[in-house]
Amino acid sequence: MTDLAALGWTPSRATDLPAGCLPARVSRVDRGRLTVLAPDGERRVHPGAGLYDGSGLPGPAAGDWVALRGELAVAILPRTSAFVRSVAGRTSWAQVIAANLDTVLVVDALSGEARLRRLERYLAVAWSSGATPVVVLTKADLCDDVAAAVEQVREGAPGVEVLAVSAVTGVGLDGVRALLPRGRTGAMVGPSGVGKSSLVNALAGGSLADTGEVRASDGRGRHTTTARELHLLPGGGLLVDTPGMRELGLYEDGEGIDTAYADVAALADDCRFRDCGHRGEPGCAVAAAIDDGSLDPARYSAWRKLQAEAHRQLLRVDARARAAEKARMRSLHRAMREQPNRLR
Repeated sequence: MTDLAALGWTPSRATDLPAGCLPARVSRVDRGRLTVLAPDGERRVHPGAGLYDGSGLPGPAAGDWVALRGELAVAILPRTSAFVRSVAGRTSWAQVIAANLDTVLVVDALSGEARLRRLERYLAVAWSSGATPVVVLTKADLCDDVAAAVEQVREGAPGVEVLAVSAVTGVGLDGVRALLPRGRTGAMVGPSGVGKSSLVNALAGGSLADTGEVRASDGRGRHTTTARELHLLPGGGLLVDTPGMRELGLYEDGEGIDTAYADVAALADDCRFRDCGHRGEPGCAVAAAIDDGSLDPARYSAWRKLQAEAHRQLLRVDARARAAEKARMRSLHRAMREQPNRLR
C-alpha cells in the first residue's frame, strides 16, 4: 500500500475529491496513458476527456493529483502551484510543466560561461508558479572559482538561495536534500546538458534517469531526459525531472517578473512620475541607478524585455486586456490627430 501523505497528500485535498473516487498522484504522462501513484501502488490509467484544473489550465501533468474512477482519471484536483510556460510561437496556449510544487530548482551548470539573463527568465516563471525557487549550480567540480561564480549569480537573483553542487564528488547534495524532506515536492527546470539527470541519480543513490556523455568543448552534457517524471527519493521527498527547454515563454502572469527583478521594480516605484518610461525623464530613479553603477543596464533591459513579453502574452489570453489596449491605442491616436489643432 502507498502512504499518500508521503506523496504530499493533505487532508484538505479530500474536500475536492469527487464522491466514489480514489486520489492518485501523476508520476508520468505518456500519450494516451498516465502512470499514477495510488493507494494500492503504481498504476497505468487512462485520462478522461478534457481534463483541466480549476483555473482552466490543461493537464494532467507530473505532480498533479487526480481523481480515479476505476481505470479512468476523471478530474484534476485544484493545484496549489504550477510551473507553466506558453507554448512556442504566437499562441495563447499554456503548457503545465509540473504541478503542486513546494520548490522549483532552477538548474544551470558552473562549467562554461554564466548565463544570468536565462536564469532570470527561469526565476520569473518560477516565482509566478506559487512555489519557492532555488538556483542549483551543477558541475562544481569543473569550476575553478566556485565562490565567485555563486556570488555573481546571487547578485542577479535577490532573495533566492543559490547552491553549488557536484554529482561527481557529492559536494552540496545534502543542501538540496534538505529542501525536499518527506512529502515535499520539487521540480528541476533548466536547459539541456546542465546535469539535471545526473543530479537526480546522485540524490536518489541510483540510476533513475539516463545520462549522456559530456562534451569536452564546454563541459555540458547531451540531452537525455525525454519526459517529465516524478521520482520518490530515499529521504521521502519527491522530485520532478524535466527535459531541457529550448524556449521558456512567459504565460500571462507578470507578478513573477517584479519578484525576480525586485531591485529594479523598487527603483521604478521611486521614480518621480508614476508613468515614468525610464528614458531620461526628470527624477527617474532607474536612470540614476544606472548612471551611478548600482544597476546593471543589461539587467534593466532584461526586465523591460520580459515585461513587454508578459504584456503581449496577456493580450493573447485575455479578451478584456485586448479591449483595453485597443481603447488605449485609439485614445492615443486621437490625441495625436488633435495635437496640431491645439498647437495653432
